[in-house]
Amino acid sequence: MQVADSVPNNIAVALDAEAETLRAAEIAPADISRALIAARVTAQLTEDAALAAAVLWHDSGADRQLQPRDIPETYQQGTLQLRQLGEFAQGARWEDSLTPRGSQAEVLRKMLLAVASEPKIIVARLAIQLARLRTARELSENDSRAAALEARAVFAPLANRLGVWQLKWELEDLAFRYLEPAEYRQIAAALAERRSDRESYVEQFCQSLREALQQAGITAEVQGRAKHIYSIHRKLLRKPRSLERLYDLRAVRVICASVGECYAALGVAHGRWQYIPGEFDDYIATPKENGYRSIHTAVIGPRDMPVEVQIRTREMHEQAELGVAAHWRYKEGLARDAGYERKIEWIRQVLNPERNLAIGGDLDFIDRVRKELFEDRIYALTPKGEVIDLPKGATALDFAYAVHTSLGHRCRGAKANGRIVPLDQALTNGAIVEIIAAKHEQPSRDWLIQDGYLISPRSRAKLRSWFRRLDASENEAAGRSLLERELARLGFGLDLVPALAADLKASDPAQLYRWLAEGEVSIAQLSAAALRRSPNSSPGSTRTHAPQGNRSSPSVSSRRKPGAAGPISAAGVGDLPITLARCCTPVPPVAVLGYLTVGRGVTVHATSCRSLQRMCELHPERALQVEWRIAAGSGVPVELTIVAWDRQGLVRDLSQVLADARLSIEMLSTETHRAAGTATTVLRTSVSSLSLLTTLLRALAKVDQVISAKRSG
Repeated sequence: MQVADSVPNNIAVALDAEAETLRAAEIAPADISRALIAARVTAQLTEDAALAAAVLWHDSGADRQLQPRDIPETYQQGTLQLRQLGEFAQGARWEDSLTPRGSQAEVLRKMLLAVASEPKIIVARLAIQLARLRTARELSENDSRAAALEARAVFAPLANRLGVWQLKWELEDLAFRYLEPAEYRQIAAALAERRSDRESYVEQFCQSLREALQQAGITAEVQGRAKHIYSIHRKLLRKPRSLERLYDLRAVRVICASVGECYAALGVAHGRWQYIPGEFDDYIATPKENGYRSIHTAVIGPRDMPVEVQIRTREMHEQAELGVAAHWRYKEGLARDAGYERKIEWIRQVLNPERNLAIGGDLDFIDRVRKELFEDRIYALTPKGEVIDLPKGATALDFAYAVHTSLGHRCRGAKANGRIVPLDQALTNGAIVEIIAAKHEQPSRDWLIQDGYLISPRSRAKLRSWFRRLDASENEAAGRSLLERELARLGFGLDLVPALAADLKASDPAQLYRWLAEGEVSIAQLSAAALRRSPNSSPGSTRTHAPQGNRSSPSVSSRRKPGAAGPISAAGVGDLPITLARCCTPVPPVAVLGYLTVGRGVTVHATSCRSLQRMCELHPERALQVEWRIAAGSGVPVELTIVAWDRQGLVRDLSQVLADARLSIEMLSTETHRAAGTATTVLRTSVSSLSLLTTLLRALAKVDQVISAKRSG
């Protein structure tokens, strides 16, 4: 049975009407026919009429052939997102580079999940790929093979991981038909029955087993499936045997409430049908190495057909589907990636209506999941379509080094989506990056010594290696020039150099020069060490040298004690005070950057802060990489302002919200505006993350008579 045999009637009627609109706009009939298949599959799996219509407009090419004003506004967002996914997931780009277990295929699967705004967009993209394969006979041999290869390498494994079994099975079988036609025909002929016949048989067997379990007083869920052709092919490759000796062509799964009921259900199955000797495995008593637990047996069902029966508890089933024993990982033979597995688990929960997380039901939840799980990596593309996996915040220069070390060394500029971008500008997901390169390798030392150019440690290591290969005297001269320039900028004399070398653990000034030139010591670290020897540095620091000139620095009114563990970690600044900027007051996990001030230590800003951006334009060498370091039980102070209609008990109710969140109130003040009948409450507390702050503000806003609750500043 193919997917989309049953589309909700109201959506089917709406899609037919949209198809008539496209025919009137003279869109090619073949394109409309293919797009209708994709739209109906999407409708069946998501029951989202707007998304299904967006698929129709996009896959027919109408969103590219017609003017934007001609596309109904309801569908524009969906078509835009689908176009974004389609631009970097076209079969022609991947035909030569993708294999079912190739690294590029794996990166593309991750990229699709990262770029998609919500899980149902991925389902729609899978439906589009399925429609292309169903109509692949109309394509040239090369195009049909390219579509089949892409489906096998990228989309079928993705459907498998997300638990969209209907799409996974049909994508694999259709890809098998075009990639290995002889083997496909051989297995199809040997089966001597259609897949629909096998599915009908399995359903009848399931119903019979349900009745037998009910008679035995066992409450259990019974599921069934017929093995598809490509899966049979893979099984025959792993375990060469005749088709008659494959006992799992028809399989049934029984999910019980307890282990005791599992063994009772086994007794029912063996009592009703004859079991096949040698086909019994008790993975409950003896679990597999990956933790998989279940009972496997095979019986002779009606009409003397073998049926595999798996019996497990609900907990075992969840572990098998989502945990370390997950079926998709076993099938693909991939190494474990715990972070990625958690992302897959979240999306499968979103797509599973049984978990009350139906698609589109909680957009805030979906958006939160995406931000928490998929924004730790950046996926950018080369002009030829190769996907490059980069850490969050990676720049065009990181991209160049990730493509090839030599390209990084020769990089002179970059374009992102056709526009020139600075080499230190962070890339966005899905960006197509083109590197402008010189003929000869000549990297800049600024890339190493100034923060912002290289985020990836691997990129920095490659650049350091290049400079280390230079003559030691050349590095020493370059480092000396850098140090002299920075000391002059800060107003210090060269007599400070020996002390700086000692502070930075160099054996002598010459080694400090080389470390600077090779990127082992950054300009920010050097500046911090120099400022610690300023007369206005924090208490306890050495003050043997003073900056030249008659300059004064404002005193630091609030600083962290030396050695104290604050919320921010900054390498190479010693005991300089670190404070959070009041202009943007960042909270984890907002990306932050430190700025080295003269006489006031390091001020930490959100990277999006306009004040920081203006200061970095004037003195980019003072930017300093920092990161959050929030220990259990600690947090970042935040000030909140709550405006409400004045009433008795208001402060008590607001305080209760913080008590429920297990947060302490560090300060609270209330001002009543009698003329307006309102009261403004300002309170200070400490939070450990931005998500906690968001949750707190939402809870405060729900308090009776509250008009607004927001962060101060």
